[in-house]
Amino acid sequence: MEDISVTRIMPNSLEAEQSVIGSMIMDRQAIITAGEMLVCDDFYNKQYGIMFQSMVEMCNEGKTVDIVTLQEKLKEKDVPPEVYSIEFIRELLSAVPTSANIRQYASIVKDKSILRNIIRVNEKIANDCYAGKESTKDILEETEKRIFELVRNKGESDYNPIDKIVLEALDKISTAAKNRGAVTGVPTGFKDLDSYLSGLQPSDFVLVAARPSMGKTAFVLNVAENVAIKQGITTAVFSLEMSDVQLVNRMLSLESSVDADKLRKGRLDSNDWGKLIEGADSIAKSKLIIDATPGISIADLRSKCRKYKMENNLGLIIIDYLQLMSGSGRTESRQQEISDIS
Repeated sequence: MEDISVTRIMPNSLEAEQSVIGSMIMDRQAIITAGEMLVCDDFYNKQYGIMFQSMVEMCNEGKTVDIVTLQEKLKEKDVPPEVYSIEFIRELLSAVPTSANIRQYASIVKDKSILRNIIRVNEKIANDCYAGKESTKDILEETEKRIFELVRNKGESDYNPIDKIVLEALDKISTAAKNRGAVTGVPTGFKDLDSYLSGLQPSDFVLVAARPSMGKTAFVLNVAENVAIKQGITTAVFSLEMSDVQLVNRMLSLESSVDADKLRKGRLDSNDWGKLIEGADSIAKSKLIIDATPGISIADLRSKCRKYKMENNLGLIIIDYLQLMSGSGRTESRQQEISDIS
């Protein structure tokens, strides 16, 4: 039997691409909207991508965009004469009923671009797997990185318009004023710290630094206890130095108020046992996740956190401690690797 190779056309929508270009010629606001959502490489038809980039450049330079000015701009580009002909540009204009739907047109173009990129990523992954030159771990990390980049860049603007940022800032100030200095984020349980930070805010990256044996782990476990047990917020603790059992032993001491030395040596009286069982019950029913994977990589941690977020609405991540994590291994020094992890 003969092998029949089928050439499949990559996902695209030339109609949507034409509608984007036509809308941009028709309406300056459409240029701004499309410019926030797309890049020239998102266009399957490369000529449309060049037209898109030309209009974005003209808009950024404060120049008028119309049939005549666009034609002159395209003459400077590497496009065939028929592309910058007045007739061709008019055809694009006539194909668009209104520029009001520019966001929908651009979304279609972006979606098709993402599908093409997924196909390319899959081909690259398959080639790496067949070549056998990279380790399985490296291939998995690279795969996750590429897919995450696709998810992160699926059409959102690289920046927020300044008016929206101002409104968001005013909204936060208004909320703070209504609360009259009350904690607006996740309370740590330490009143002075909460007063200073107003609690742990979404997307905060907080480093706890001190000399060895000064109580850093004890401090973050107190925070974890308050957030996960007392407030019922899902908290993931990544322990790279201590085992999960050692960590829970310390939390049992905190939650039950039974001295840690008593727990280690098993010297408990009936009163201690009662408090210990009560503390153990609170921890067991809490929204606490403990991961004691030694030397966990940033890629693995990211993957697990995304999973915890989807499954349990993760609210806080604690890493004890950062220096024990492993990076990509592609940096020249450990200092650079720690910076990369951060």
